[in-house]
Amino acid sequence: MRNNSEVKSLDLKETQIAIKSLKDYFQRDLANTLNLARISAPIMVRPETGLNDNLSGVEKAVNFDIRNYKINVEIVQSLAKWKRNALHEYNFKCYEGLYADMNALRPDETLDATHSVYVDQWDWEKIISKEDRNIDFLKVIVSEIYEVFKRSEEYINQVYPYVLSKKLPDQIYFITAEDLLKLYPDASPKERERLITREKRAVFIIGIGRDLSNGEPHDLRSPDYDDWDLNGDILFWDDVLGDALELSSMGIRVDSDSLKEQLKLSDKEERLEMDYHKNIVSNKLPYTIGGGIGQSRLCMFFLEKSHIGEVQASVWDDSTIKKAKKDNITLL
Repeated sequence: MRNNSEVKSLDLKETQIAIKSLKDYFQRDLANTLNLARISAPIMVRPETGLNDNLSGVEKAVNFDIRNYKINVEIVQSLAKWKRNALHEYNFKCYEGLYADMNALRPDETLDATHSVYVDQWDWEKIISKEDRNIDFLKVIVSEIYEVFKRSEEYINQVYPYVLSKKLPDQIYFITAEDLLKLYPDASPKERERLITREKRAVFIIGIGRDLSNGEPHDLRSPDYDDWDLNGDILFWDDVLGDALELSSMGIRVDSDSLKEQLKLSDKEERLEMDYHKNIVSNKLPYTIGGGIGQSRLCMFFLEKSHIGEVQASVWDDSTIKKAKKDNITLL
């Protein structure tokens, strides 16, 4: 336990140093735990390749033309599909994987304490066997990642013992989106997330994208990278925010059958004409599991900050800047 008389917050300089220390520790441990090699990744792709992440399917990617060559490109929204293709192109083997720093712009985001136009995350992907495409294997990988979170918390808390506190429970709690709906049938999806995460402190919600028994999905998810039955989100309860904080979206990726089914359900079957999708249908690409882990959100949570702008440099609207000053929050 910390002595409350000695508790203080990290100042601006300490915060910047702590961000670097925490990120270095986490990515090194993640790579060792999941057998991942760090690689370089693109900040832009050609839209016709189908490699850009469509997220929930409605966000519009930033795009521009390379002036002298009449080439249209998009800023990546994440590397969900690019990574799987890279594993094939780079000749990775089963149970080997990769990770990369992903920096994206998402202009459709609603700016608030946990959302920014600028997105920075570790995007990772690992080859698995066809037999691994099941809930039990998904839980094993989630549990391994959770142990990385716990070790990272222990490390940074030892560096700043009179500033930071232990926040994570010993185990992460697993629940399907359908069971969560049955548990709180009268609550909205976000309210259900808050209720279960406040109780359990660390939760993995399984099965996001497919319609539940009430006729609605827990949340929207693009139909062409995660298998909607084998994916999920990692959420931690954030005492500073008094809310659930999503740290990662991840899952076992679509195979030929689930891709075609999900594109049909989403009325997006025209994507089957794109190279990436053709390669999945023809089984050219390996079976994989992967996800993204928010770098700024990780720092925000473990460094006990109340706004994502305290751990990343972005652009904010006037009302956010005014409120931050009023609340004595320093936006980088």
